[in-house]
Amino acid sequence: MQTLKIDFITSLDGYGAAAGWPGLWGVWGKEYLDWLATSPEKDDPLLMGATTYRLMSSFTAEGERGTEALDGIPKYVFSSTLDEPLAWANSTLVSTDAVEHVRRLKEESDRPLRTLGSVALCRSLLLAGLVDRYRVCIFPVITGATGQERIYDGYPDVRLELVEARTFDKAVQLLEYVPTVLEEPPGA
Repeated sequence: MQTLKIDFITSLDGYGAAAGWPGLWGVWGKEYLDWLATSPEKDDPLLMGATTYRLMSSFTAEGERGTEALDGIPKYVFSSTLDEPLAWANSTLVSTDAVEHVRRLKEESDRPLRTLGSVALCRSLLLAGLVDRYRVCIFPVITGATGQERIYDGYPDVRLELVEARTFDKAVQLLEYVPTVLEEPPGA
């Protein structure tokens, strides 16, 4: 059985995007881009929802720096609003139940799986107990006025065990955890 990693990029205040800001909030550096390009998981299949698909495929179509590497990666897009054919290369539209489809993918895939953004999809996969790792890259910006997609709203309580921490370009913090969804707060 393959593993599933939730993979978010966020502003310091927990937003997944912000109006008017470029991809990666315009705060990328050589170390971070090199890590993206050479990471052993760089070719692992990506899972995403329609909103993330629309955003990331537009970044790729516009030649946004750092996104071209995503073209060759298999992508599973969970949506009831998108139609075939999807324009972004190597994208498969999945309109059936995401939790069941991902459960099957974990059993059948020859590579580990990871998400790309997709707040609601990640929340449902976490609640279903399908997530093995939870990774966040925190970018050094606060987007309180323009932030969109607060990532953790609607999430259950989750205990996180840190298994990796790293800093790129003296700016971007990578934190990777093993998540445990809690039935109730530890002090209850």
